[in-house]
Amino acid sequence: MPGSVPSPSPIAIDDTPRSSVAVSGPAHMLRVTLLMAGSCLPILGAVLIAPVLPKMQDHFASVPGAKALVPLALTVPALSLALLAPFAGVLVDRLGRKRLLIAATLLYAVFGTAPLWLESLGAIIASRALVGVTEAVIMTCCTALIGDYYHGARRVKYLALQTMCASASATVFFVLGGAAGSVGWRAPFWIYAVSLALAPLMVASLTNPATGATAAATSAAEVRRPFPWRQLGGICTLTFFGAVVFYTVPVEMSYLLDDLGVKSSGVIGLASAVASAATMGGAVTFARLKRSPGPVLPVALGLSALGFGLIFLAGNAPLLVVGAVVNCVGTGMLLPALLTSAMSRLAFEDRGRGTGLWMAAFFGGEFVCPLVLLAGESAVGSLAGAVGVLGLAAAAGAAWLWEARRRVGAVDPRPLPEQLV
Repeated sequence: MPGSVPSPSPIAIDDTPRSSVAVSGPAHMLRVTLLMAGSCLPILGAVLIAPVLPKMQDHFASVPGAKALVPLALTVPALSLALLAPFAGVLVDRLGRKRLLIAATLLYAVFGTAPLWLESLGAIIASRALVGVTEAVIMTCCTALIGDYYHGARRVKYLALQTMCASASATVFFVLGGAAGSVGWRAPFWIYAVSLALAPLMVASLTNPATGATAAATSAAEVRRPFPWRQLGGICTLTFFGAVVFYTVPVEMSYLLDDLGVKSSGVIGLASAVASAATMGGAVTFARLKRSPGPVLPVALGLSALGFGLIFLAGNAPLLVVGAVVNCVGTGMLLPALLTSAMSRLAFEDRGRGTGLWMAAFFGGEFVCPLVLLAGESAVGSLAGAVGVLGLAAAAGAAWLWEARRRVGAVDPRPLPEQLV
């Protein structure tokens, strides 16, 4: 667990002028729907083609190195997103949210559907890397716009909703990919064209906060405060670790059940769906708490650690599923708490860059999660043992956060930044 996460400053960072966009009515509902749909596009890129990888493997069997290259077609977008999100954030701050979001949404369809007519495995992987580039821009823009449009409890609510939609969409896209894959391994790539329907609606419904901001916002942009590297660096470090915790159950559930003798894909799928529902439940719980993310973080990490402990001790499938549910309730609370905490530390003119850095940390943790557990399995001799070690690290992190928060509260009782937005 990282030890460099700084204690939160008692000074409010988020002094963005309140947005003039409506917070009720049809226009508001359409705006929220578009931001949530846009936030789901990177999830589509991450899971849609997973069911057809064996068919792709068969198709490219004669290509040297295909055994390693075909899985790369699934994971390379996440790697591109992690590497490029900080640069996307800089562009978002300089060029504006709306225009970049619309351009990236259109290019997402172009690059996403490219494998329909590409014959070279190398070209397909390159197109998948470009999908990751557009995902970096889309996710950064959508999250920054949520931070721009909404404040306080509403921001917490919609960042939690973003987590819920992402979790739910992963299950839906997996099913869609499997159904389309029954036609052929190329068929799921047609689904990437859905972004062509979103772009015109974004043009009509979204506003660029930079153009509608008050003179105070313009003045703030001209006299830029130093970027909060130290505070955001701490949150991003914690987010990287949190992403490893978040993705452990989704990535390793089938292997853990297989180790216990569960071979039925139906049972494994049902167990994964139950865990996914628990993640959404955790996000709903976070939204309804109406608390700042500060006290939620150690609780969420502690629940995640408890779930890992149950998984480690499980000698049968039911107990393992119980552990997964406990863990996923914790991670469902953890993700929006981390994101809300990051947003509260960013002024308007820095929100794109800060969001990009946060996305890089999160998707970087997603990418290394299987590698961390593989290394742990090699060290301790079993996957369940590696999960147990990760649980100990999560428990230590929860204890550290709780103690750090207690110390800050004892020294300075003023409210944390998250409570002031």
